[in-house]
Amino acid sequence: MNSSKSPGLAGFGILKNTTCHTEKKISVFFSIIFMTVGILSNSLAIAILMKAYQRFRQKSKASFLLLASGLVVTDLFGHLINGTIAVFVYASDKDWIRFNQSNILCSVFGICMVFFGLCPLLLGSVMAVERCIGVTKPIFHSTKMTSKHVKMMLTMVCLFAVLIALLPILRFRAYQIQASRTWCFYKTEHVEDWEDRFYLLLFSCLGLLALAISFLCNAVTGITLLRVKFKSQQRQGRSHHFEMIIQLLAIMCVSCICWSPFLVTMARIGIDESHSNETCETIIFALRMATWNQILDPWVYILLRKAVLKNLYKITRGCCGMHVINLHMWELSSIKNSLKVAAISESPVSSKQINLQPRTSMGQ
Repeated sequence: MNSSKSPGLAGFGILKNTTCHTEKKISVFFSIIFMTVGILSNSLAIAILMKAYQRFRQKSKASFLLLASGLVVTDLFGHLINGTIAVFVYASDKDWIRFNQSNILCSVFGICMVFFGLCPLLLGSVMAVERCIGVTKPIFHSTKMTSKHVKMMLTMVCLFAVLIALLPILRFRAYQIQASRTWCFYKTEHVEDWEDRFYLLLFSCLGLLALAISFLCNAVTGITLLRVKFKSQQRQGRSHHFEMIIQLLAIMCVSCICWSPFLVTMARIGIDESHSNETCETIIFALRMATWNQILDPWVYILLRKAVLKNLYKITRGCCGMHVINLHMWELSSIKNSLKVAAISESPVSSKQINLQPRTSMGQ
């Protein structure tokens, strides 16, 4: 079927000669497992965020909580919508011609795949920038990074991702059913038109740029925290710095490992026509790797906190028999400590006031 002559059946040409066959039971199992684990983990993260937001309403932490909430909500709806459509496709024996005559479902599926894939990457980069500003410029962060500004940034990121997802529809270019017949995306087979290449390169370049920004900002944040740790002699900052650096390393590693295969594969297909015949097994594997990032996001950003790190420390100390760091003094909020210690290092006057405050209270 020629998609250019029959817009209503666009994307069905791939169904005539498909060379990719996936085992139904295994594929359904993966889809259900990914969807269930993703929904449960993100729901738990949302509950933790709501509880934390009710208990702590400091201005310095409000921006982080809002951005983290936007991230986990996006991941939650991504698993819910994309997972439901994928399970429906498997349950219908991947017979797209029977239940998708007007190509509406494929278009919705493709839009959701692009939006829920790109939006978390952009939000992750925004969170990295926010953390970098909060640690390196705490005064600017406390005065300029208000809840209103963060909500505006969240709205702009979501609208930008929606625009990228709707761009093919606005240009009357239908999303294509992929070779595995289980999902829809940009055209990835026999890519010859410049516009098809543009969409693939746009998606992959935006994703890789978001990863690069996250990596750079997290590196600057980590270096700054290490410098503050070595300069500050306060006992309360040591465990906090250890916790924050571990979180930053986990964020960078998970994002790069999970998303790089899919983004690089899409970029290769868009750049070189010879790579447009990539096996669908390779693409499906890269897609599942990217899905794991959305599953691990809430555990990295929200749940990898004091209790988990303390248990890991005890296990490591028991195995290695080494005393790495004293973890007796843990502060309640890691974000609060990072801003406080960074502010102390930036302003010597503030440190003197903080040191004099306990004496004044004791005198009273």
